[in-house]
Amino acid sequence: MEFSKYNPETDRDACRRIWNETGWLDLDEEIPLKGFDSILKSGRAWTAKINGEPECLVLTASGSMCYQDEEISFSGVSGVTTSRIARKQGFAGRLTAHAVAHDAADGFALSGLGMFEQGFYDKLGFGSGNYIHWMGFDPQMLTVPYATRPPARLTYKDAEKIHASRIASMKHHGKLTFESIDITLCEQCDSPKGFGLGYFNDDGDLTHHIWFSDSKKEHGPYTIVWMSWQSTEEFLELMGILRNIGDQVRLVQLIEPAGIQLQDLLRGPLQQQMITRGGNYPQANYGLAEWQIRINDLNECIGKTHLTCESFSFNLEVNDPIEKYLDKNAAWKGVTGSYTVTLGQESSIKKGTDASLPVLKTSINAFSRMWLGCRPASGLAVTAGIDASPELITQLDGAFRLPAPHRYWEF
Repeated sequence: MEFSKYNPETDRDACRRIWNETGWLDLDEEIPLKGFDSILKSGRAWTAKINGEPECLVLTASGSMCYQDEEISFSGVSGVTTSRIARKQGFAGRLTAHAVAHDAADGFALSGLGMFEQGFYDKLGFGSGNYIHWMGFDPQMLTVPYATRPPARLTYKDAEKIHASRIASMKHHGKLTFESIDITLCEQCDSPKGFGLGYFNDDGDLTHHIWFSDSKKEHGPYTIVWMSWQSTEEFLELMGILRNIGDQVRLVQLIEPAGIQLQDLLRGPLQQQMITRGGNYPQANYGLAEWQIRINDLNECIGKTHLTCESFSFNLEVNDPIEKYLDKNAAWKGVTGSYTVTLGQESSIKKGTDASLPVLKTSINAFSRMWLGCRPASGLAVTAGIDASPELITQLDGAFRLPAPHRYWEF
């Protein structure tokens, strides 16, 4: 396999063809083509070639993840696509491993991705995130006050202020932030007729806003691609905007925000689900774990872990399956090894073991999920291969009592 960095002068047309064959890009539409160019500029791009032509493309983008009150360097795998002639050749897995290893060697402590199906990226050390809840409801059923201030109309020309607003939005455990404005531009281009509504302060900064994908029907549904706010009052004002459009729009769909139970803000949510089931505007609430994460740097991640439990220590024996997909000369080869871990208000990890301590045996997949708070150790012991004494499992369950992580930024 021939892996190389993306070269826009020689690889652009072939990579556009890959996205077209995958169904991600219509070569006849101008705005999606601009989105393709934006995401290629948003971070790092790698190709795998056959006969000198790119047939697989993997993209990653720089960012950070909020872990409680800490910020941890994060690399998001923003695209993995393979052409029709390169399927089942091992390109996608090995090129993704190659991209992750390069980012890990460059200092990104975490990597994450959106998965097309559970299982494929497990072989690269990724573990499934928690469930993300999608809500669909009639905005007229909201119980919040109507928004009394007319919002500003936002377009693609406001991308710089929109991206700054997303970065400045309220922090919460698991929140992702991406550096490049091209990430926002690409997401906007996914909806050629998308639009935004929001509010500016006296200094001209966009403080809170909603971005909608396009809707081809008078009464919706409207899909909210993202929302951004910096205070509770701002969030409620955005909900008020949704209620304002409820005289025409019969359904809005969005990801439930971190810490918010939207059902609390709706009149008759269960009744409405029963009434609308099977219709054109079905109100619903469903959850799906469609994203994955992995730790690349145990030292940074454990060092920034501050827990409220009493301090305790254990031996960690961790297996990282990504090493099977990396070249022998890779600068980073995964995190397989034996360590001594101390968890508490101040946490630490070091190589080596202490014979007097209990042992936790696991994969980096499951350990990453436990560390982030996606699932407790006791649950992962059933489904994901965590192996430890009942006493240590109980300690780990008590230590990682974290808010449900919520990335709230697609990648």
